[in-house]
Amino acid sequence: MKPRVRVPKSATVGEMIEIKTLVQHPMHNGFHRDSDGNVIPQMIIHSFEVKFDGELVFRGDIEPGTAENPYFAVAFKAERSGTFDFRWEDETGQVAEASKDLSVA
Repeated sequence: MKPRVRVPKSATVGEMIEIKTLVQHPMHNGFHRDSDGNVIPQMIIHSFEVKFDGELVFRGDIEPGTAENPYFAVAFKAERSGTFDFRWEDETGQVAEASKDLSVA
């Protein structure tokens, strides 16, 4: 899994910002077949979370109907400077993580 995250570098106190994320993942739902006709086992990202300075601000449980390379946009009210930590986990236990700083003036 390769995550891409976009967070504004700076914001003013009280400003609503939008955080955009995309993670590269095949999101196999267990219904498709490979070129030999074998069923491709289900392999999906089952959870995504965003923390700001260790405090959970968003958590999503992801279902098999989610498209390949899931994209999320999260609104956040900037009150102070800090660090966002992002975490995706799939059914195989594979984890992707990313961090971005936000400066609030």
